[in-house]
Amino acid sequence: MNGLFSPEEIENAIRSGEIDTVITAFPDHLGRLIGKRTVGDYFLDHVMTRPLHACAYLLTVDMEMTPFQGFELTSWDRGYGDFRMIPDFSTLRKISWLEKTALVLCDLEGEEDDQPVQESPRTILRQQIQLAESRGYSFAMGSELEFYLFDQTYRSMYGSSFRDLRPSTDYLVDYHILGTTQDEPVIRDIRNQMNNSAVPIEFSKGEWGRGQYEINLRYTHPLEMADRHAIYKNGAKEIATKHGKAITFMAKYASEAAGSSCHLHTSMWGVEDQANLLWDEGKSAPSQLLRWFIGGLLQGERELCLLFAPTVNSYKRFRKGSFAPTAISWSVDNRTTCLRCVGHGGSFRVENRLPGADVNPYLSMAATIAAGLYGIEHQIDCGDPFGGDAYSHSGLERVPGTLDEAMEAFRNSAIAEWAFGERVKRFLIHQAEIELSCYHEAVTDWERNRYFERI
Repeated sequence: MNGLFSPEEIENAIRSGEIDTVITAFPDHLGRLIGKRTVGDYFLDHVMTRPLHACAYLLTVDMEMTPFQGFELTSWDRGYGDFRMIPDFSTLRKISWLEKTALVLCDLEGEEDDQPVQESPRTILRQQIQLAESRGYSFAMGSELEFYLFDQTYRSMYGSSFRDLRPSTDYLVDYHILGTTQDEPVIRDIRNQMNNSAVPIEFSKGEWGRGQYEINLRYTHPLEMADRHAIYKNGAKEIATKHGKAITFMAKYASEAAGSSCHLHTSMWGVEDQANLLWDEGKSAPSQLLRWFIGGLLQGERELCLLFAPTVNSYKRFRKGSFAPTAISWSVDNRTTCLRCVGHGGSFRVENRLPGADVNPYLSMAATIAAGLYGIEHQIDCGDPFGGDAYSHSGLERVPGTLDEAMEAFRNSAIAEWAFGERVKRFLIHQAEIELSCYHEAVTDWERNRYFERI
């Protein structure tokens, strides 16, 4: 694929001067790329043959990089030692929007036991993939990630405390060609730079908001899809910055604005025969396996919502008539439901409309596989597809309305226990507890505006 390097090719690129910097990074629990920039010759002399090291506290911090206690991985009592960053050379690629730069993603191992760090998002996803393969299944996934583009820089936004934000268009640009042309220099740059960096793009389009866009990545197997998603999300921000603009992947950046989603498309295949197992070719119709797969997903939409909607802000996107789901249901091509089946034959797939743009792709894909496998294992039938307006139907179970509610559903989840094990489950719950604690202790602009004078 254009943009990928083999070990031999990266050596030639470094020695010729084409590449002088290699970013070595891993996705953290928030889906951010965390790591180091290594000088080219050091990468050849050391990183190609031995692991790098990073402080294990990096999986125990919040968004502000504040270390919190209560984790099994590390703590003040344990001295905040290192874990190892093991490069996955299949991810080695040129980063075309940064001068003479390549990137390789890393897996994490314990410093003393050489075992995968269970809390690492790449490990969590890989374990679900391996569980599926042990049962004869493989998956293809694609993420549709939305964002808002602004005619300001991050630096200027910080200076104004994120007030008076200026979206890059003056009206809703859903599918508009003329309305999106003014942003084409930055959107085109994102499309082309991603294609040149082994993150293949299908298309871009305006979305249902002022300055809102969707750029679709081509589908592939789950780990590669999550890697592409993480690289794209980081890179889109960097490219926008070079244009003097800023991008947000918040699920809901303003109460009056449409939310930003990450619709997740999934199909399931046989490891041996490469047939789409969610479709019955003989009947030219969805398969029995699909019914169990969706049955598991329907249970997982609530129990594993924490992995589809990971922040306090995530839940402000779930509003009636918003194209974000509020009721747990499935359908054939109905955008008011959580799960929407689309396509035919080999292209038949399930679209999960629950995740927002703030999602960690590794965790949301792991949750999708886990819930689907749980449904198959326990033969949970999905019932009939829903028809009509799921927003207004009072008989449907509702999506969790807050992070608190989702955390409790995850705490009591049979799927989470079955799929992830106690240690990972406790880790994810504790991360949510920390986010909630930080939120509940914060004094907001809303509170000052409401109470400062009049209370």
